[in-house]
Amino acid sequence: MLDLLGIGNAIVDTDVEIEESFLQDESLPKGQMTLIDSVRMAELVGHLGRRTMRRCSGGSAANTIYAAQAFGLNTSYACQLADDENGHHFFREMQDAGIVTSQISAMSDEQRSGQCLVLITPDAQRTMCTDLGVSKDVGQAVVNDGDLRAARCVYIEGYLSASELSSQTAARSAALARDSGAQIALTLSDISMIEFCRDGLTAMLGNGVDVLFCNADEATAWAKTDRLDVAISELKDIAKELYVTLGSDGAEVCNLQGRWQVGGESIIPVDTNGAGDMFAGACLAARLQGAEAADAARFANRAAARVITQFGARLPSLADYQQLSATT
Repeated sequence: MLDLLGIGNAIVDTDVEIEESFLQDESLPKGQMTLIDSVRMAELVGHLGRRTMRRCSGGSAANTIYAAQAFGLNTSYACQLADDENGHHFFREMQDAGIVTSQISAMSDEQRSGQCLVLITPDAQRTMCTDLGVSKDVGQAVVNDGDLRAARCVYIEGYLSASELSSQTAARSAALARDSGAQIALTLSDISMIEFCRDGLTAMLGNGVDVLFCNADEATAWAKTDRLDVAISELKDIAKELYVTLGSDGAEVCNLQGRWQVGGESIIPVDTNGAGDMFAGACLAARLQGAEAADAARFANRAAARVITQFGARLPSLADYQQLSATT
């Protein structure tokens, strides 16, 4: 049986360290994700000059699925890939990890796979500039109906709300999977999605989901309040199980059995990119392997703390995930 099916963008992350002044010079909002086109991407890369860049297949849901696979689940990932260097890089890395991934589509030479420029300032905050490329529109054709019927859980990233077609695909896939008895998990992904793509998110949430992930800022933005307790009360009406990450303070966990605040790890962050993705992947892996919600959040906090002590949204090797899982 397939444990977890992810649906999301296929993005190749390019991490680079920059100074605060670079964000100011380029008029980029610090700590947020900005959608850009290929022309603007080329311009930014040119302005970065000879700074060292690190490349890794990524995208929010892809990072989560990668972590869930590495922590012991049987996973699949539905996405849109073009026949270019980034598309082949993404497909190869996911396949090497054991993740069944959508095939590369035959497209015109002008179409490109998605790329995300992750700009990391000295305080470990990451500012993302994303050219979605062909992953902008995830059509139903890339989602395997057999996987939808077989999956125990379907995980959907909120970034899909940026496209009407992608949000429709996510909503339809969730409905089909639920008819087969699957759980539906979703992440709100980013404040920018809540501010500018709320209708798409609302459509994807439908009549509610089984599991919802977000951070405190996303929670309060969704509820249009500055009080986290009010936001959590509202989100509990949307999700049977809710995980609100609180940075170094850990996470707030709510479900039908109770509510817990699970403490975080005391570490010095290097790069916060991927912390939420890792949290979701570790949490889903633990839950689908039988852990209670609070225990799953504790493991997820530990995994998220581990990934932000290095650059990049993934641990260096599959063995590092397995070692972390063994210390639970």
